[in-house]
Amino acid sequence: MPNRTELGDFLRSRREQLSPAEVGLPASGRRRTPGLRREEVAAIAGVSVDYLVRLEQGRDRNPSTPVVSALADALRLDVNERTHLMKLAQCAATPELCPATAIQPDDVPPTVQALLDRLDPTPAVILGARYQVVAYNRTWERIMQTVGLLDSPAPNLARFTFRDPRARTAFPGWSDTADEQAAVLREAQARWRTDEQLQSLIDELLDEPEFARRWKSHDVARKRRGTKVVVHPDAGPLRVDYEVLELADHPGQRMITWLPADDATESAIRRLADLPAPASPARLRVVGD
Repeated sequence: MPNRTELGDFLRSRREQLSPAEVGLPASGRRRTPGLRREEVAAIAGVSVDYLVRLEQGRDRNPSTPVVSALADALRLDVNERTHLMKLAQCAATPELCPATAIQPDDVPPTVQALLDRLDPTPAVILGARYQVVAYNRTWERIMQTVGLLDSPAPNLARFTFRDPRARTAFPGWSDTADEQAAVLREAQARWRTDEQLQSLIDELLDEPEFARRWKSHDVARKRRGTKVVVHPDAGPLRVDYEVLELADHPGQRMITWLPADDATESAIRRLADLPAPASPARLRVVGD
């Protein structure tokens, strides 16, 4: 369960990551700590320095909605960060308004599995809130089986990323992948704060310095789409455009699809899927009179 200073820790982390220039303030000489000073944030937000200190130290956990909004503006929070701050403030002030909800069991309805199968040869997977691998189609399996993710009887993408050295080879953009996963787990902890398995995973990953450093930053940014590279031992680099789709009736579960981002990747994925290459499109020709 998040500790009682979660709200204050988040506010402090955002303050320390914001430069004076980003809020239109001159850099006033050398600073003992990174980011903005408390008095600068307090002045921009229109609150007292003492009150901001109490919030950051967890001695006041009941800020009003206007104060939370003013702090979000002062700290230049994006949509994800603002939503996260509002959630933390609400749960800190009135826990009864944040009832514990269960993370969806590690299964999917037959129709969702059928959809995954129909997407072949487009690789697709369902991940749970803890980054557990819930379901996937044949092509995704053929890529990730060789990479090593599915070696575990209970595969977990976050555990693989931070604890398996093969992940750095499989994901050339490992740092960005690690940033994203730590941020998503931070958001999940705020939502499913009583889930013991989630907290157990986080505690396990905190033994890894790369995860601990990212966890301390309190980032909650999440990408719904983008481009990444996955290196297959035989097929080589696969450059894919990924899409993340939330399953509305299954809280925490999300479908991720990998669309080939170039012709070489499309050909490689088709070879991995043992599917014939698509027929060349018919060429149009002008019929003379």
